[in-house]
Amino acid sequence: MVSTASGRDTHVWRQPSPPAPPFDPGAPPGGPGAEASDARLIHASMTRPEEFSGVFDRHADEIHAYASRRLGPDHADDVTAETFLVAFRKRHRYDLARDDARPWLYGIAANLISGHRRSEVRRLRALARSPHEAGDRGSHEEERGAERASAAALRPALAAALARLSAAERDLLLLIAWADLSYEEAAEALGIPIGTVRSRLHRTRARLRRHLPSFQEYAS
Repeated sequence: MVSTASGRDTHVWRQPSPPAPPFDPGAPPGGPGAEASDARLIHASMTRPEEFSGVFDRHADEIHAYASRRLGPDHADDVTAETFLVAFRKRHRYDLARDDARPWLYGIAANLISGHRRSEVRRLRALARSPHEAGDRGSHEEERGAERASAAALRPALAAALARLSAAERDLLLLIAWADLSYEEAAEALGIPIGTVRSRLHRTRARLRRHLPSFQEYAS
């Protein structure tokens, strides 16, 4: 059961249904007792909807953490609930050749976050106006830059720099930085070519380096 943005509790994973068909994509090599892949759970959920709860249990916490970093805790619950409701409804479109559903889920979450662009920018600008708390973070941690920092602990200059990015640039940077997706996974999540990921990320890091010359990590 999850709560939608409207506040209604929606049951989507506990409905009785007939057994799954013999085809079992993504089956773990360890045989009985081995952990099922996301693809296997999604396939099984076509006829046993309750199986999708395994995908939720596996990934809900990290989707929630990502949404909270992007938008703050006020929106994180709704974005997380809606992400899995959309995923459940569209599970028949999932590419069963992909064992790991994380990029797919992050892509859905990013699309939902796009509906809160103004809220995100306002939040970043508010953080940019926040006074710097001396001594709260060591210099080594600061040098790790935005690609390793939590939004809750963003320094003002960094928050301001992220607010200046376009929505597409911020989506890509933060999927790699905060969701820890690979370039290939980010391309899958955003539905763009891997070459676009590389060129856009290079351009984004260059922009951040201009605004934050002390963060040399962005030049790499």
